[in-house]
Amino acid sequence: MTKQHSPIRLIGAPTDIGAGSRGASMGPEALRVANLRGALEARGLVVHDDGNLSGPPNPWLPPADGYRHLPEVLAWNTAVRDAVSHALAAREFPLLLGGDHCLAIGSISAIASHCNRNGKRLRILWLDAHADFNTSSITPSGNTHGMPVATLCGHGAKALVNLADPAPALRGDEVVQIGIRSVDEEEKRFVHEQGLEVFDMRAIDEMGMRAVMEQALLGLDDSTHLHVSFDVDFLDPDIAPGVGTTVRGGPTYREAQLCMEMIADTGRLASLDVMELNPALDRRNQTAELAVDLIESLFGKSTLMRERQ
Repeated sequence: MTKQHSPIRLIGAPTDIGAGSRGASMGPEALRVANLRGALEARGLVVHDDGNLSGPPNPWLPPADGYRHLPEVLAWNTAVRDAVSHALAAREFPLLLGGDHCLAIGSISAIASHCNRNGKRLRILWLDAHADFNTSSITPSGNTHGMPVATLCGHGAKALVNLADPAPALRGDEVVQIGIRSVDEEEKRFVHEQGLEVFDMRAIDEMGMRAVMEQALLGLDDSTHLHVSFDVDFLDPDIAPGVGTTVRGGPTYREAQLCMEMIADTGRLASLDVMELNPALDRRNQTAELAVDLIESLFGKSTLMRERQ
């Protein structure tokens, strides 16, 4: 059944400042070209779109002290945090259009602070091919789009960690990662040490997407703010080629649809990131169109009318 949603605030963040390849800065416009706003409005949703945030250009420099572009990453994430905070204060649903995945530091910092002020429990579903749990001391690249989960859990540059109030934004047990299939060697050890709940592709193969999602969504209630951080490289590159870091063996179209539909069935989704869409590497905007299709499912699109369980 259709859920009454808050007005949706589209927040474009057109930067690839934290990525290892150029092009994710064009992601917000690709989603608009794929008619994201029209698709959501056709579902009876109210959608506001004031365009894109602004921030410093990508200087394309090598790492310094384990980070590439740290001042610029901080500036962009501060802008994202403030925009998401403003939307939440206005009782809107913030939908962040990335941009690379380092921007989740800003969005989730805002969401965590909002939950803290309002007595809400936070659950993050991190849909991604990568764990994004590197730090400056173990990263092989210095790219901050490989660091947002670690940073949000307090293992990152102090200025980024302190974007949340209180800091750090997250505890490890507030994050569930799904679809993971590419983790750097030192990062594997760190993920294991921190005890993150990770459903990698082997888990999905063995258990099936339904069982994985049932576990990932266990315990949600009226006091839970559910946030989805959706990196488009979560999807198998055969159906979603328009990303900078493709990894073979991801969820199929139907697996991804089931994932999104089960999230929608909870009625708890309260904020969303859509990250790492790179139209420079896409084919006729097919990845953006697929992303819009899946976003519609997050907002209740289904073949038949279904009662929430």
